[in-house]
Amino acid sequence: MTTIWNHPGARFALLLASALWLATPNVGAAPTQAGAVPDYSAVVADPVRTDDDRKADERRKPLALLQFAQVRTGMNVLDVVAGGGYTTQLMALAVGPQGSVWAQGTKANSALDKRLAAHPQPHIHSLVRSFDDPYPADAPRLDLITFVLNYHDVVNTSTDRAVMNRRLFDALKPGGHLVLIDHSAQAGSGLRDTNTLHRIDEAVVLAEVQKAGFVLEERSPFLEDKSDPRTQAFWDRKEPTDRFALRFVRPAAPAAAAAK
Repeated sequence: MTTIWNHPGARFALLLASALWLATPNVGAAPTQAGAVPDYSAVVADPVRTDDDRKADERRKPLALLQFAQVRTGMNVLDVVAGGGYTTQLMALAVGPQGSVWAQGTKANSALDKRLAAHPQPHIHSLVRSFDDPYPADAPRLDLITFVLNYHDVVNTSTDRAVMNRRLFDALKPGGHLVLIDHSAQAGSGLRDTNTLHRIDEAVVLAEVQKAGFVLEERSPFLEDKSDPRTQAFWDRKEPTDRFALRFVRPAAPAAAAAK
């Protein structure tokens, strides 16, 4: 099911559809414990994933992504700049029907619509919203946000990234995570290459995201390629770009504050 959150009556429809899905037994399937670690290898091998997804797997390393994101069954996940749904699909398969995944974009995406038409998945919800306000304040709080290979593109818009990052922070539950991956620009280049090479200096991302209140929890090398001189756009390279992978956490509320 594809839901455009801003459409009149869509909030009610989404909540009703989610309730009906959760109340409907999955006949013939073994029950999955909420919060359990899914079989990530089975997620990657799931036949629902498209041929294009599998072609992209070598350079995008979905198994390592799922492990780094620490996805669990039953999670609520937001995929920012979902595009055609590569990451959205992985997250939906990992969280299962007990969870929900919102696929955000600033406009409808025909590739995502085609994906969901071919394999309707009631727990995937299309979300058409601006980057300044990427997730509804009255929607369920999130366990995980993925922001994959597109932070540099947001730089090339009129978006107030400080506002965006704070809205993402507020959308998460305390202890929730933001996983952010992008193409690495040369150290010290700042925002110089976001529009030409479609790369961004990792230090800029760290500074902007941490300013919103996030704490860097882990940096993973699973997408690094030190042979990349970072002087070409990703589409000009025969090999994958050098990419950074960062996992941030929204700190849990202090005990004193939680008691109030």
